[in-house]
Amino acid sequence: MLYWMIMAVTETAFAASAESAPSAEQGNEPTPRLGISANPGAVNQITGTGQAGEWLGFKKDSGVFLGGVWAGDTNHLISGGEQPRAWSQNSLLIASLGLDAEKLIGWKGGKFGVEFLRFDGEPTNQQAGSVQGYNSLPGAEPLNRSELYQLWWRQELFAGKLIIRVGKMAPTADFNNVLRPVPTQDQSQFIPSVSGLIFTPVFVNPTLLGVMPGYYNSAYGATTTFAPTNNFYLSYGVYDGNGANGTQTGLRGPQFNGYYFNIGEAGTAWEMGSDNLPGSLGVGLWKQSGQLRTGNVTESGATGVYIFGSQRVWFRHPGKDNSGITSFFQFGVNDSETLPVNQYFGSGLTAFGLVPGRSQDSMGAGMAWSRLNGNIFQRGSELMFQAYYQAHLFAGTYVEPVISCIPTPGASPDLGAAWATTLRVTVLF
Repeated sequence: MLYWMIMAVTETAFAASAESAPSAEQGNEPTPRLGISANPGAVNQITGTGQAGEWLGFKKDSGVFLGGVWAGDTNHLISGGEQPRAWSQNSLLIASLGLDAEKLIGWKGGKFGVEFLRFDGEPTNQQAGSVQGYNSLPGAEPLNRSELYQLWWRQELFAGKLIIRVGKMAPTADFNNVLRPVPTQDQSQFIPSVSGLIFTPVFVNPTLLGVMPGYYNSAYGATTTFAPTNNFYLSYGVYDGNGANGTQTGLRGPQFNGYYFNIGEAGTAWEMGSDNLPGSLGVGLWKQSGQLRTGNVTESGATGVYIFGSQRVWFRHPGKDNSGITSFFQFGVNDSETLPVNQYFGSGLTAFGLVPGRSQDSMGAGMAWSRLNGNIFQRGSELMFQAYYQAHLFAGTYVEPVISCIPTPGASPDLGAAWATTLRVTVLF
């Protein structure tokens, strides 16, 4: 039974970060870090390892989590795109505070989280003419911002089978999250992060660009998750949907003016074969309300569906360590005449611990293809490939060289194939 899969989905404990293993509180010793999401702030409700809190004297079982992440990168557009040979830099800082109400005041099943975000960046994706985004750090303008990123209360009911979270949050951590860790009861089979790719589609399906709140435009709302068994869950969320009219929801308070984003998802997990290869699958439906516009085109709301999944395909040393290869796929489609992307498909492979003497390193490759909205773009689709190597330096510090190729940049049919390199450093604390 994939008990830990459901625990990861519903976040019954403050996860240290995407690479965290099952905690010793449940009878398992933590496994070593083995690869992380390239943008931990985009896939976790509580970000970091909690090391900052430990430095201040808050032990892991104190009920106080204090941590965060800093991620910075330098990008060079080698050729093609809108600005060949251009350079750009991006810096992201997220500081997190988590409080376990049960440990602190005896309030059973209650948790509180708050995060501050600071981003300073440049138009990296625009330089390449990329609609999907080959770099996940820069988003919508302003590219220099400080904001209250998250502020929520989370409550477990009925022995943890029903979980409700209300406040300001990033729904991309709970919905359509192909990078979600795939833990199992056997810690040697734990998949810490399905991929370390840095391109935007692994963090948000492009068919949801422009409507789904997330990094770094979080939004106020509520999320409910029902996990009746150890390998199945149902989630539903409703949020301030003013991102669909161009509002930077991350920088503003809640608005109640007819723009709402509704999303529901069902997911399951399994282990297959003699090596108990873990996998997961999620299917979702979403609806955006309000008047949506692009140019002279107007529509009343939009609807879409998506599916995603991951599967461990090989263990190098079954039952001994986590080295091996895992895979993932994504698909999405919507009926919108105003959103930038109408159809999407993506997939990738990740290898863990295969380089001799580098047991905590990972590497991988992925592709992303989007059919673009003809009301906005003259080019019919955008195709993107990316490969990376993520090297663990020490503690929570990683360095990651990445190469990206965009044969058909979507911003214009006149743009030649774009080639770009990125060097990213990520520090979890």
